[in-house]
Amino acid sequence: MPIQETLQKIIKQLQEGAHPSDLAEHVDDLSEEQKKELFNLLSDEEAALIIQEMDVFDQVSLLRILTKHRASTILREMATDDAADLIGDLPEEEAKELLALIEEEAGEIRGLLKYPEDTAGGIMTTDFISLPDDIPVEEAIMRLREVAPEAEIIYYVYVVDSQTRLRGVVSLRDLIAAEDGTLLREVMFENVISVLAHMDQEEVARVVSRYDLLAVPVVDEQEHLLGIITVDDILDVMEEEATEDIYRMAGTGEVQSVDILDASSFRMARKRMPWLFVSLMGGLISGSVIGVFEATLEAIVFLAVFIPVIMDMGGNVGTQSSTLFVRGLATGEIEESHVWRYFFRETKVGVTMGVTNGIIIAIAASIWRGVPLLGMVVGIAMFATITLAAVIGILVPMIFNRIGVDPAITAGPFVTSIKDVTGLLIYFWIATTFLEYLI
Repeated sequence: MPIQETLQKIIKQLQEGAHPSDLAEHVDDLSEEQKKELFNLLSDEEAALIIQEMDVFDQVSLLRILTKHRASTILREMATDDAADLIGDLPEEEAKELLALIEEEAGEIRGLLKYPEDTAGGIMTTDFISLPDDIPVEEAIMRLREVAPEAEIIYYVYVVDSQTRLRGVVSLRDLIAAEDGTLLREVMFENVISVLAHMDQEEVARVVSRYDLLAVPVVDEQEHLLGIITVDDILDVMEEEATEDIYRMAGTGEVQSVDILDASSFRMARKRMPWLFVSLMGGLISGSVIGVFEATLEAIVFLAVFIPVIMDMGGNVGTQSSTLFVRGLATGEIEESHVWRYFFRETKVGVTMGVTNGIIIAIAASIWRGVPLLGMVVGIAMFATITLAAVIGILVPMIFNRIGVDPAITAGPFVTSIKDVTGLLIYFWIATTFLEYLI
């Protein structure tokens, strides 16, 4: 299909009501020249709708191929929070240059950029509706009609006092149903769920999920209304936090800031290597443990058969324990005050699984070799390894969490390495203890 025809097709789809998110996928397939030509054909509003749906890497690269004037006109049409996020991802000099061009909106964007990007202030929008508490509902409806086109959400009207402190909220339904002459303070709901600007975005997501909110207001320490966070932004936060935890648990947290499709193989390898070194060191230590007990292995070579089974079972249990614990912390299901309670409960679970699997492998080893004592050795080692793996799977991320380090990074390389070394030590220590009875 000719280039012009492709571009015209995208424009036509947009004008016919196609969702900007679907069109953003088509834009990804265009070359830089085609993207530049397309966004020069689109109106500022149309271009803003599409760019808001693109990934951050694509947004930044697109802005760089457009002229500064064109980029600034598009930024003016974007939601304030989206524009702030985009500018925040640009190098400082480029950001300053664009902010100088967008004038009126620059103040609001700078106000948002002062907050860390992973806090309530960093993800809030200033495009909300707030009205004074001393006006009647009919005036409120008139004002609502005037400002509604610029607001991100109109289902909630936030009520403030003369000092812009948050005092209540009125739903659109209650506002329309109220009788003329009634003041907003008389129909507003006073117990408003709000969040502080410095609250972590993950905690904000929990608040919105817990109370089933469409939006949550953001306030400062004096309860001045600063902005709101809508549920669509919360969904983005939940996806981002889940992705971050998955990457870190796999030991690849550094790739989160990289475009995994376009980044070079060398860069991707460099980002993933640090935690592989942790695993490599763990493997070397495990190998040295086997070397220390070389005499035991030479005396009873058959002991080597059960090394992979014991290490794998311990690894599975350690991964299960750490995953459940880290996920429980992330969702708030496990509160800080209940950590030790969960630790002891998980230890009991580890003991139960250790006893069950220990008995099974003891019976299997005894039948296989016809030496009941060998089965007992392997069974005890399996029991101890699984129990300890459950403890390590909780204890390691718990310690990291206590010292302020994201526990998700410990669920992969650290837990696996520690579990392998301790599992081998347990197995060979027990085997060595009973060696004279096994020969």
